[in-house]
Amino acid sequence: MATVGILGAGAMGLAAAHHALKAGHRVIVFEADRVPGGMAAHFDFDGLSIERFYHFVCKADRPTFALLEELGIASAMRWRPTSMGYFMDGRLHRWGDPLALLRFPGVGLFDKLRYGWQMFRATRRTDWSDLETVTARDWIEAEAGTRVYDRLWRRLFELKFFEFADEVSAAWIWTRIKRVGTSRRSLMQEELGYIEGGSETLVRALVASIESQGGEIRLGTAAREVVCADGVVTGVRTDAGVVPVDAVISTMPTPLVAELVPTLPEAWKAQYDSIRNIGVVCVVLKLARSVTPHFWVNINDPEIEVPGIIEFSNLRPVADTVVYVPFYMPQTHPKFSRDDAAFVAESLACVRRLNPSIGEADVLGTRVGRLRYAQPVCESGFLAKIPPIRTPISGLQIADTSFYYPEDRGISESVRLARAMAVRVEG
Repeated sequence: MATVGILGAGAMGLAAAHHALKAGHRVIVFEADRVPGGMAAHFDFDGLSIERFYHFVCKADRPTFALLEELGIASAMRWRPTSMGYFMDGRLHRWGDPLALLRFPGVGLFDKLRYGWQMFRATRRTDWSDLETVTARDWIEAEAGTRVYDRLWRRLFELKFFEFADEVSAAWIWTRIKRVGTSRRSLMQEELGYIEGGSETLVRALVASIESQGGEIRLGTAAREVVCADGVVTGVRTDAGVVPVDAVISTMPTPLVAELVPTLPEAWKAQYDSIRNIGVVCVVLKLARSVTPHFWVNINDPEIEVPGIIEFSNLRPVADTVVYVPFYMPQTHPKFSRDDAAFVAESLACVRRLNPSIGEADVLGTRVGRLRYAQPVCESGFLAKIPPIRTPISGLQIADTSFYYPEDRGISESVRLARAMAVRVEG
């Protein structure tokens, strides 16, 4: 039996603790925040418990289903017909099915057929090796044409990745297309899932499992350093001192690793530092009326500087309309340092552009969440940049959301990787 220090109480950290305890280890989870859950944590939105950052479940998310079953909460899984929209040229268009594509303006019929065929084949593809060294732009332009990329994708990439837009991996965007594209009831009907009570239901079940097995979760306790001696993990330093441990699983963002583990070889530190990350400012709005009938709306409009909005209440039924407006951008972007009020004002202008009937009286509440490291930039050839999870320091494993590649961030990938790391802990 080993004493395992787990850094971070997000979904990956909590799931790793759960599995490490099941394997017979002693576990201590260190979390800087005052609540567990990480990006899956909830907040009290004037009486409504809701995620800080939106989450949804797709039918391909098998690790999530397995964990829900293991925790005894599989019955909390819910499925609901959903739809997508695309706001362009001042109008909201239905999106996400073959008829919607055929009716979409500004793209020729031949290009639509090419694009539809590309998307259909993407959902059937299982081997992504030939996409690994190709950019998303080159892949879309090669198979569907430059007009399709310029009309449907260019601005979305630019508002999500800014100067990195032309570097994004085709393999990374393919997995997003496949995950959502295969979560359907039929060719014409998308179907997504949510957990009854929100992600908090899963977080609470994991916390209960950890505590019932004798594990500790130390909230408000930031890990400052992984302490090592002669190439072996010996402890975790916090502001209160060093806690002795035999092994560490770090789920902290890779940009923090070099400072967190000063004894790592310089070449390894350089690998972590080379993984670029962009931040997000996510505005959550509570409204008295719906903005659109869709769960997700892509936006390509010169007056709006976000690539889309998520009307979460069109997936998880709640009393009022809840909308997420995410502003992704590098932390160095001047806009990132603006105050919350500026982002709220821009978000309200955005939803009113989509639905001019929304007035001041319809705004019931606003909240703003910020993350400096929210989205890894997975460029073409990214696989070669990811260091091994096992480090050269004995007992130390490191992974964050960039290690899910080519998959994007998500609870399902978190719990899959968490289980694998827990199995690798040596007693």
